[in-house]
Amino acid sequence: MSHASNDMSASAAVRAPRAVGRVSALRGAVLDVVFESGPLPPVEDALSIVREDGSRLTAEVEAHLGPTAVRALALQSTAGLRRGARVEAQGGPLEVPVGDAVLGRLLDVSGTAHDGGAPLDAGVPRRPIHRAPPPLAALRSSTEIFTTGLKVIDLLAPIAQGGKAAMFGGAGVGKTVLLMELIHAMVARYQGISVFAGVGERSREGHEMLSEMRGSDVLARTVLVYGQMNEPPGARWRVPLTALTIAEHFRDEKHQNVLLMIDNVFRFVQAGAEVSASLGRMPSRVGYQPTLASEVAALQERIVSVGEAAVTAVEAVYVPADDFTDPAVTTIAAHVDSMVVLSRAMAAEGMYPAIDPIASSSVLLDPLVVGAEHAAVAIEVRRLIEHHRELQDVIALLGVEELGAEDRLLVHRARRLQRFLTQPFAVTEAFSGQAGRSVAIADTLAGCKAILAGECDGWQERSLFMVGTLDEAREKERASATAATPAALA
Repeated sequence: MSHASNDMSASAAVRAPRAVGRVSALRGAVLDVVFESGPLPPVEDALSIVREDGSRLTAEVEAHLGPTAVRALALQSTAGLRRGARVEAQGGPLEVPVGDAVLGRLLDVSGTAHDGGAPLDAGVPRRPIHRAPPPLAALRSSTEIFTTGLKVIDLLAPIAQGGKAAMFGGAGVGKTVLLMELIHAMVARYQGISVFAGVGERSREGHEMLSEMRGSDVLARTVLVYGQMNEPPGARWRVPLTALTIAEHFRDEKHQNVLLMIDNVFRFVQAGAEVSASLGRMPSRVGYQPTLASEVAALQERIVSVGEAAVTAVEAVYVPADDFTDPAVTTIAAHVDSMVVLSRAMAAEGMYPAIDPIASSSVLLDPLVVGAEHAAVAIEVRRLIEHHRELQDVIALLGVEELGAEDRLLVHRARRLQRFLTQPFAVTEAFSGQAGRSVAIADTLAGCKAILAGECDGWQERSLFMVGTLDEAREKERASATAATPAALA
């Protein structure tokens, strides 16, 4: 079904007679509504509930209980609501504002601005948050690399323009900081539209994001959509769809490239599990909702490139208890092109970004896409680091001196490669005192080739740690050698 037919059906639904009902039962965020007149609203249609003070609450139909009753999920707090409250069907799914009017604004799940600015004009175009993904025949595959300026990602897990990249990691290993750095690096050089979806975010993180955006002068091309941690599960569950609807409008109607960032997709799944339990559905594996796969697919299958415009997604994914076999993690991983896996062991060693060079991968790391040289360097870097890991138990027990000459040389080169793949972040400059670095892919390849060829065998490892290009490391090594010479003479 085409987008045009989707929009026509949505407008036809709006013109249909609207049902009116009353709240008959209320359990937390779940409402039962009995309709007095008009046709029963379909599942996923929006309801507007009038409070005693005249304010309105938005809910979404989730099930039909009988010929005159539905079960709905509130998308805002139900505090102060009581039985008997008037309910009006909206004649279609929840509609959110889209277009240029939302650029530079911070919105909630229903599209209401919460940034202290003027309310959005009533004439702003709106689109329903539920729509079918584009047909397979309309999709456009892309092999163009989306350069991030982060050495380890561009080398070992390149992101596709119009692709989906996910950053997997447990608590406290740097997912949000890495996402902030990607936003800083990509939005600064990227001239399209950026849409950020904060799913289950802490208010502190949202405030930091807004400040970062304002400070880097990219807010004018960015839309921030938040469903905070303290909001009902329905709000957190539908926030990604609100953000995606705004992104699709720029892609389909403005024909502009869109960078969609979601932090955190796991909290979207978690909110879906809360909703499922509230609606009385039988839980599935590890307590997740039985509809886990279809819910994730409904979101991910809409993040695609159509025609000349692309939606490029960068998603953070929390890994509960560092268990990468968790059903939510494996379900999300099946939809992405590039997997960036964060390692707690590397974070403990101070190797930032703490990206695991072995576990991270990308479908783009192919000689036909990135070129034979890039693919060969990436494979050799992985081989050396993997060989180093295999020998770590021996080194811990006996020491590196007990290895053979060849193994000892490979271990030293692997350690230098790992340090070269670190780099300072622009978003952590206030804490580290080091200015952020953005490195071109050609410089990353040149540096790795030099280390693999043995050009840096005599260098100190610290000269390669937290630098940008190899030239910067060379300067550090030269300065270190100059400082050491007078001390040796003395």
